[in-house]
Amino acid sequence: MMVTIFAGADALAGEWKQLPSLPDKEGFAGPFAGVSNDALLVAGGANFPDKKPWDGGKKIWYDSVFVLEKPDGEWKNAGKLPRPLGYGVSVTHGDSVVCVGGSDADRHYADAFRLDWKTGKLVTTKLPSLPKPLANACGALVGDNLYVAGGQEKPDSKDTAKTAWRLDLSAKEPKWRQIDACPGSGRMLAVAAGFDGAFWIVGGVDLVVGKGEKIERRYLKDAYRYDPDKGWKRVADLPYPVVAAPSPAPADASGFYILGGDDGSQVGVDPEKHRGFGKKVLRYDMKSNKWVEAGEVSAPRVTVPCVMWNRTWVVPSGEMRPGVRSPEVWNFIPGGKK
Repeated sequence: MMVTIFAGADALAGEWKQLPSLPDKEGFAGPFAGVSNDALLVAGGANFPDKKPWDGGKKIWYDSVFVLEKPDGEWKNAGKLPRPLGYGVSVTHGDSVVCVGGSDADRHYADAFRLDWKTGKLVTTKLPSLPKPLANACGALVGDNLYVAGGQEKPDSKDTAKTAWRLDLSAKEPKWRQIDACPGSGRMLAVAAGFDGAFWIVGGVDLVVGKGEKIERRYLKDAYRYDPDKGWKRVADLPYPVVAAPSPAPADASGFYILGGDDGSQVGVDPEKHRGFGKKVLRYDMKSNKWVEAGEVSAPRVTVPCVMWNRTWVVPSGEMRPGVRSPEVWNFIPGGKK
C-alpha cells in the first residue's frame, strides 16, 4: 500500500508505504530500532498482552529483538536484549544500532550498548553508561556525536530533566560529556533531530504540580537548536504542542518533519473513545524559520523511533492510541520542495 500526499503548491509531503508487520499481534510502544549491516532491527518495548490498562491489564516489557533483512522479506527472531527494556533512545551509527537508557516495570536505566547483526547473529557490545538513569528522553546523531536530552530519572519522578549529554562514538574511549542544559523547562517525550550539523529538540511535556498536589502534564511547543560552537538557540515555536512523535525526526535537504504526535487535545477522554493521535505532518523550513503543514500521516503512531533505511524513513510499530499498540511498520519517503 502506498499513499502520495500533496500539501500546497510548493511542498510535496511524501509517500507512505506499508512494510511487513512485526511478528507480534500487539506491537510495541517504546522499542529501540536502527540499521545494522543493511538489516532493520527492532528491539524491546512494552505492551499490554492480555487486558487493556483500563480493564486492569498489566504492562509488560520485552527483551526480544527482530530483524528484517530486506523490505520485502520476513521478520525473524534475531536474539535478545541484555534485559527487558523500552522507552530509551536509539540511533544508527555506522553498522550498529546504539541504544541508550530506557526502563522496565521497576526502574530506569543508564545502560548504553551497540547491537550488531553480523552473518546472521546478534552481537551486543557495551558502551559507557549515562551518568544518570534516563527514560522517555530524546536523542539524535550529529556526525559521530550522539546527543541525549530530557527524560526522567525514575518512574515516579515528579519533574523532568533539563540536562543534555553528548557521546563521541568515534572516540577510542567514548565518554559522556554534559553540555549546557536545554533552555526552557525540563521535558520528556520530545522529538529530536540531527540536521544541518546541529542537534534539535522540539515539544514534549513537562510535569507540574496541579490541584491537590497531583502531578499533571504540561504540553510544550517550544523548539531549540544546539550548535557545538554556538550553544542553544530558540527557533520558531510549533503551531501547537507535539508530544511523543516519531524520533529522531526525518529530514530532507532543507528541513525536518514532525510526523503527527499527541497534541494534548484529548487529555481525559475515555480511552475507548480516543480518536487516535494527530495525523498532521509539520515540516520545519530552516531558511524561513517557519513550520508548515505538509500532509498527513497514513497511520499515526507515538512513542516510537524513526529510522533511516534504504534512503527512506521507517516507523516500526508504536502506539495508536493510549494503551493500544500496532505491529504495523510504515515507510515514509519525504518529498521536500517540488
